[in-house]
Amino acid sequence: MAEYINIKGINVEVVASDPANPTVGQIWYNSTSNTLKGGSVTTAGAWASGGTMNTARRLLGSATSGTQTAALAFGGGWPTPVIQNVTEEYNGSSWANSNNLNTGRTFTAGAGTQTAGLAFGGISGPSPVNPETTATEKYDGTSWTNNPTGLNVGRHSLTGCGTQTAALAATGNPGALNIAEEFNGSTWTVAPTLSIGRNYSTSAGIQTSALVIGGETATATTNATEEYDGSTWTAGGNLNTTRYSLASAGIQTAALAFGGGPYTGATELYDGTSWTNSPASLSTARDSLGGAGTQSAGIAFGGNTTPGQTGATEEFTGAGAPLTVTITAS
Repeated sequence: MAEYINIKGINVEVVASDPANPTVGQIWYNSTSNTLKGGSVTTAGAWASGGTMNTARRLLGSATSGTQTAALAFGGGWPTPVIQNVTEEYNGSSWANSNNLNTGRTFTAGAGTQTAGLAFGGISGPSPVNPETTATEKYDGTSWTNNPTGLNVGRHSLTGCGTQTAALAATGNPGALNIAEEFNGSTWTVAPTLSIGRNYSTSAGIQTSALVIGGETATATTNATEEYDGSTWTAGGNLNTTRYSLASAGIQTAALAFGGGPYTGATELYDGTSWTNSPASLSTARDSLGGAGTQSAGIAFGGNTTPGQTGATEEFTGAGAPLTVTITAS
């Protein structure tokens, strides 16, 4: 049998721990585990368990431009426990509590990142005593500050994406609204309306290149996707699994949609034209969850499942991602 050195001209590297980012075809011997290993790539996407949230909740908001290793979750809950003002940060392995929202809210939306987040809309208490709120808050990585002005239209079950200084808010309740608004870091401005009024939808991308996905119209659950270029909404490809209260990650040309009602773990990938079913599915089927990250490195957290609210976190790794495999004799 030919030896590796005669094939490659080099010896197999001996290391005490696996390389952090192995290349395809790289071979090494792990002296700690006494195993021969190599670098490869994933052939299909997969979800893996992450750290559990400290406060299980549904209908929460998230910093939609956050990453798998730096996510932000806030608000949520309904009808029990009480509406939350709790904020948590994720570091890629565990969640840590941070300072609370000034206005506790549920059915809320968000944008931005873990160090520059944005929360807007939702319900701050039992209607009609405390109806839909317009309140907008900014997060600096430590605490929340009330923005002097809020949404033009108070609503809940809306969706958002973008950054703290260039955010997009779309759709919502009461009713199935086709309203959209743009935030410039200080004020909200009414934007062109969507073609389809809806609520319980999700969104991905940035203010000038966004998606609004799924949700419920006034009469039925929809699989429709709409694309926004900063001035006009146009029809995109339909989801394969019609659903509401789902979550998403990524950008307009490389998005990830996952979860949704009623209680599904279905995952789909968007290429700017059409949605493709992923063989991967969330381990905890759920709706009313939070999401962030990219198409190849997404994160799902919280939500509503049977028998109730969950704090489960799952991390998605897309096809083509680096993978370490153990080599055994055939």
